[in-house]
Amino acid sequence: MMIPATTEKANATLTVYHETISLETEECLQFIDMTDLLLEVVRRSRVRNGLVNIQTRHTTSAITINENEPLLIRDLKRSLQGLAPHDAPYQHDDFEIRTVNMCPDEEKNGHSHCKAMFLKASETVNIVEGAAQLGPWQRIFFIELDRARKRTVSVVVIGQLE
Repeated sequence: MMIPATTEKANATLTVYHETISLETEECLQFIDMTDLLLEVVRRSRVRNGLVNIQTRHTTSAITINENEPLLIRDLKRSLQGLAPHDAPYQHDDFEIRTVNMCPDEEKNGHSHCKAMFLKASETVNIVEGAAQLGPWQRIFFIELDRARKRTVSVVVIGQLE
């Protein structure tokens, strides 16, 4: 049996709040728990009921919700490595035939693009009565799929103010 739980405000005006979070990663397959940072963004937004969307701005990284348990993180890393091994041959890494989207400091990273295809670039979490609706073990992660570098995450909070 489902019991509906509703929070409604008639004629409420929606607000949109945005922040960009800068990160500096240290290694491939690094899981960065961003949950506390994101909860602070929600608090600063003053949104009481709405949504927070977290989006990576890179094609070789991901955003996901999972448990922050060290052995699980090791299992997840091993699974991702198995999906797209670093040392497998990728046409994206053959700079003699590739001519699109090349940078002067281009490095071989076909493995990271392939890993990203199995993950998401964003997550959306409900906000009810000023609290993000995460389960007791749910944490929000930025995952570096490439190499140590500077990264940015876009966070948008949309909803009704306090």
